[in-house]
Amino acid sequence: MSRKTAGFLVGLAAFMIFEWINLGFNLADGHPTSFYVVHGILIAVNIVLAVVLGVIGLRGWAQRSQRPPV
Repeated sequence: MSRKTAGFLVGLAAFMIFEWINLGFNLADGHPTSFYVVHGILIAVNIVLAVVLGVIGLRGWAQRSQRPPV
């Protein structure tokens, strides 16, 4: 994996975490419970995906920097 791809994955993961946590705090009151359940599940799944992408990106970044130059 190139450093550009690894950096993109790390940046995407950071953006996803920021965006979904921000959405969670900005949900307005007054909706039915099902609305909050669905959005809570969406937030949880997307944060898990962001963590997975971040780990893949960080591992790719670390492996790329340990390889000797060709």
